Amino acid sequence: MAHVAPTSHRRATRASHRGNRTADGPIRRSTWLGLAFAMVLGLFLTGYAHVGVHAAGVTLLVMLVPLTLAVFGAAVRRGFGSTLSPLFTAGALTFVLLKFFL
Repeated sequence: MAHVAPTSHRRATRASHRGNRTADGPIRRSTWLGLAFAMVLGLFLTGYAHVGVHAAGVTLLVMLVPLTLAVFGAAVRRGFGSTLSPLFTAGALTFVLLKFFL
């Protein structure tokens, strides 16, 4: 039979596994520019006549829209980090949404 340490001798839970986490800081500029670049790439791919390439662009844009909205939601709490990069990303998101809904 294996020895099991009594409850009083067991280690405490690690602090890193607790739910109280602090914010990591504002959203980085590279995140904003990466999202904007990916949206521009998706728009570029949707312009192709080939069905597979067009579908890849649509798939990329469909995945990026909720991700971008989530990053904007996190930026409201954590800070935008930059001025021009979030505006460029918001412009790209607006263009993507207008392309799909109009």
